[in-house]
Amino acid sequence: MSDYALELLSISCTFRSKNDPDQRYTAVADTTLRVRAGEFVSVVGPTGCGKSTLLNVGAGLLEPSSGTVKVFGQALQGVNARAGYMFQTEALMPWRSAVANVMVGLQYRGVPDAEAREQAEVWLSRVGLSGFGDRYPHQLSGGMRKRVALAQTLVLDPDIILMDEPFSALDIQTRQLMENEVLELWSAKKKAVLFITHDLDEAIAMSDRVVVLSAGPATHPIGEFAIDLARPRDVAEVRTQPRFVELHTQIWEVLRDEVLKGYAQQLRKAA
Repeated sequence: MSDYALELLSISCTFRSKNDPDQRYTAVADTTLRVRAGEFVSVVGPTGCGKSTLLNVGAGLLEPSSGTVKVFGQALQGVNARAGYMFQTEALMPWRSAVANVMVGLQYRGVPDAEAREQAEVWLSRVGLSGFGDRYPHQLSGGMRKRVALAQTLVLDPDIILMDEPFSALDIQTRQLMENEVLELWSAKKKAVLFITHDLDEAIAMSDRVVVLSAGPATHPIGEFAIDLARPRDVAEVRTQPRFVELHTQIWEVLRDEVLKGYAQQLRKAA
């Protein structure tokens, strides 16, 4: 058994231009990224640099142009069945209640409805939504919908959890509550987590390790930092620690120029 739950080895992803099929765009170039079993790794980088592309490769939703993906030492073929994916945008079905949304993955796996409902209700309780199972997404706040999405991901008991900026749309108070809930649930079972975020504070507060990506095109890792802050952590309180400030300064020195490059690219695209 490999020490690594997920390995992206020498990954490159090249796409054809929508406007000109003869033109190609390399989003990710020769990137290697590993996540150990039980490790919480965050990836930060400028907007549009290819963070989500790497996550989709790890999920098996996107086949890389070159390179290899390994899951617990075995080459990945097709969709990563050992991973749960929490998307940036909501993936809840509006016609299904909260409990029915949490059940759906179990039902697809052939779990009997009664058993699926029982497990779904347990997970709704774990994420603080006991008694809200009969509510539909439009009847829930943004934070509550994110809790349903979290339960929907974790009820399948994945060995790897992939999270794509899951809390970016929330207000700061709700966001910090959700971050702490994720850390509490993660610490109970210590799954491998690959967490994509544009928020450096969030990455440091939650992670064991932070990987910094360059601005695109051809994004690649340009820095890697071990986060040696004691656990358990409160994401608000940990920000006041001197070591947090030191880590933030070190990582921002690497990230700052890439963010400026990414911002300039976005301005050129908008012009």
